[in-house]
Amino acid sequence: MRGAGAWLALCLLLAAAAQLSRQQSPERLVFTCGGVFTGESGFIGSEGFPGVYPPNSKCTWKITVPKGKVVVLNFRFIDLESDNLCRYDFVDVYNGHANGQRIGRFCGTFRPGALVSSGNKMMVQMISDANTAGNGFMAMFSAAEPNERGDQYCGGRLERPSGSFKTPNWPDRDYPAGVTCVWHIVAPKNQLIELKFEKFDVERDNYCRYDYVAVFNGGEVNDAKRIGKYCGDSPPAPIISEKNELLIQFFSDLSLTADGFIGHYKFRPKKLPTTTALPVTTTFPITTGLKPTVALCQQKCRWTGTLESNYCASNFVLAGTVITTVTRGGSLHATVSLINIYKEGNLAIQQAGKNMSAKVIVVCKQCPLLRRGQNYIIMGQVGEDGRGKIMPNSFIMMFKTKNQKFLNALENKQC
Repeated sequence: MRGAGAWLALCLLLAAAAQLSRQQSPERLVFTCGGVFTGESGFIGSEGFPGVYPPNSKCTWKITVPKGKVVVLNFRFIDLESDNLCRYDFVDVYNGHANGQRIGRFCGTFRPGALVSSGNKMMVQMISDANTAGNGFMAMFSAAEPNERGDQYCGGRLERPSGSFKTPNWPDRDYPAGVTCVWHIVAPKNQLIELKFEKFDVERDNYCRYDYVAVFNGGEVNDAKRIGKYCGDSPPAPIISEKNELLIQFFSDLSLTADGFIGHYKFRPKKLPTTTALPVTTTFPITTGLKPTVALCQQKCRWTGTLESNYCASNFVLAGTVITTVTRGGSLHATVSLINIYKEGNLAIQQAGKNMSAKVIVVCKQCPLLRRGQNYIIMGQVGEDGRGKIMPNSFIMMFKTKNQKFLNALENKQC
């Protein structure tokens, strides 16, 4: 990222920003830690940009455009400490100025597509830790008409009793690359939301890493409340919300695109029976607060049955590399970088760029034993918080390439 090409791009961006700044004000464009911005358009950037941003900082930018319009935010440059889960240095973007839904969290050097608020206010917050830093970010905001379609942006807040949403350019041509769209559907408190996709064609990938549609219960991007993540050319099954809010996120990377999709929603009373299961796979929720009791942790640390029987009895099945481990209260909390996921269930999958990971808890910290840096096949249940729960009798074994064929066969098998 810090090669000659990247620096040339950065210099060109700064020249363009400086030229715009001279048109708007005689003063030189200077980026400080946060601020309040009002108007049709403008630039925001990390403190001292394009210099290295300071450590241990928390900066907040509040943007307001004229009433009746929405805020469109385009990142022109981003270079923050890279991490699969964006845990250290990151930029959060929110609808509104206080207690708003989070539209997205970003780090590393991958620029997201245009981000659109549901109203005339948006908040951007950048947090840095004490360690590695980069050159930060620069972004341009502008005012646009609500629900305006085009190559650059889409999304918005939907509050009518029924309606539709679709990818930019639908149905005339493929959706553009580098787009992020967020639709926030809000029904009255006593109603639910029924969601159906009529046509669906999003770049295919076994794990939907590149282009995808994600649907969440509630009003923010929260992996613990994710109903599903979809790509390919088969429309997802109809979805019914748990409460009165749904969030639909569409993301396209900077490479291949496809036809896109059109979906429809409608409000319905809570009293009607729910005929559609939310997840595609059978769920086996267990208590989030499961404790490593003496009786539990004295069980024999081994699994029984066959690979196939454990596969069918488990809520999630994955192959991955353990990248972090920490002991808390007698349990081991681990982050697993995914090699392959064969059965997702309700497991919360985090994604940063092309990297995907999941969190699991070994309830009895050494039973079974997980070592950092090792590759495993892991099967288990999922707690209410979206984390995998590993019990003493859960199926875990070292992952080897030769296992891949058998697991792929199980993935296509009806349990």
